[in-house]
Amino acid sequence: MKRRAFVLALSTIAALAVAGAPHAGAQDKTITVFAAASLKNALDDINAAYTKKTGVKVVTSYAASSTLVKQIEQGAPAEVFASADLDWMDYAAQKKLIKDDTRVSLLGNKIVLIAPKDSKIDNVTIGPGFDLAKLAGDGRVATDDVQAVPVGKYAKAALEKLGAWNAAASKFAMAESVRAALALVARGEAVLGIVYETDAKVEPNVKIVGAFPADSHPPIVYPVAATAGAKPDVNDYLAFLRSAVAKSVFEQYGFTFLIRPTS
Repeated sequence: MKRRAFVLALSTIAALAVAGAPHAGAQDKTITVFAAASLKNALDDINAAYTKKTGVKVVTSYAASSTLVKQIEQGAPAEVFASADLDWMDYAAQKKLIKDDTRVSLLGNKIVLIAPKDSKIDNVTIGPGFDLAKLAGDGRVATDDVQAVPVGKYAKAALEKLGAWNAAASKFAMAESVRAALALVARGEAVLGIVYETDAKVEPNVKIVGAFPADSHPPIVYPVAATAGAKPDVNDYLAFLRSAVAKSVFEQYGFTFLIRPTS
């Protein structure tokens, strides 16, 4: 009788534990996102809001878009890819790494010239004839790999159009991601840098000293898509990225929301 009572007690405790954890199933779920480094602050906030709403945890890896897509190609278990340019999303599509019907061009951004916050450089007019080499003097200019990483590609395109690239090319310090380039300027290891406006705004140790004309480089567009191996419930997360809640957060950080919010 005692053994029977003990078994019944255990059953009751187990039942109460299950009843007291209605969101356990949701909490066990995760979504893995590979996102351009420049999205970190905004996407961290959006992911926290999504987890609070759904109980689903979002695990995000941030790096250069070029690095992330190569990792996905090699089998990394990402379910969502958010690129900082169209080229790398096009590459993912060509390699059949994404679900084309989930792709959306979600955000826009700007590139700016930055300097350490205590720099004497300020109020730089960037236009045709802009002499970046002279402005940098003996110092270095930080940006990303101009052959592969989006912000570096945008920077080179702008400088070429403005006639400033050839003279300044040898002064560039190429970083692995936009946040790495930002850090070089913040630490004073580079006298200038070219980064996204949104990155400059979240780093207190740098200041924006000039803005590149929008027509000096290809439009800065951030496309997002589910990967080919993503679970169906990832669509709910993608819908959240297109929502009014996400729009508000992205705009708070300085991104341009390129679509009409879905809800």
